[in-house]
Amino acid sequence: MIIFNKVSKKFKDGSVVLDDISFSVDKGEFVFMIGPCGAGKTTISRLLIREVLPSRGKIFIDNEDITQVKKKHIPLLRRKIGTAFQDFKILPDRTVRENIALALEITNKKEKEVQEKVEKLLSLVGLVNKGDYFPAELSGGELQRVVIARALVHDPKVLFADEPTGNLDPDTAWQIIDLLKTINQKGTTVIVATHNASIVDNLSQRVIRLEKGRIKEDKKEGKYKESVKHEKEKHEEKDKIKVKKNPPVGGPKNKEKDVKE
Repeated sequence: MIIFNKVSKKFKDGSVVLDDISFSVDKGEFVFMIGPCGAGKTTISRLLIREVLPSRGKIFIDNEDITQVKKKHIPLLRRKIGTAFQDFKILPDRTVRENIALALEITNKKEKEVQEKVEKLLSLVGLVNKGDYFPAELSGGELQRVVIARALVHDPKVLFADEPTGNLDPDTAWQIIDLLKTINQKGTTVIVATHNASIVDNLSQRVIRLEKGRIKEDKKEGKYKESVKHEKEKHEEKDKIKVKKNPPVGGPKNKEKDVKE
């Protein structure tokens, strides 16, 4: 369904955010993307919705090379990819219901169709009684539910959730993950970029680990802590090999001489 083929992304300032990465995601999968800040997770989401283009490589969604999609067709592409943004991007002067409805109204949907869809989504995300609330009146977890609902308005084939539990307490974080699992079970492919080790380790889903723009690991039933531990051990082993090949210059006698001088 989604294929990244030797994709690289270099920005104008010279920074390389993605470096020759290749991976695929099948229809109906639930995938965690982990890695430190700046590893390239958010850039992948931006590439999927054609907010930016790769510097090199190809990206396919449903066998279509989206790097070749014309600008006028990008809105149609974005209906296939729902994005729950890390910074929410919710309009503060609109109610929950209005924020969700806006994405449908700009596609000229009939009012009745919009209302029915919004109510269905409010029910799905557990906000039936919060439709007339403004963003400032909601908790962090409720705001995240609004973001997810809005991302689902066009029944996308893929939902990319960027740090959906980032600023939430543990109980609320699990509620959001349970919601994403429910959405996945209904047939939507879900990709979650996260730093939440506890959730990743407990769910045992596929884990793609990014570091410095490269895919360091891709495991079917991955663990966050095991993945990070494995990479740390690899670095430590490399350091040991370097020391063996290039022993420190000078020994105890040289150190003693330096002290005297």
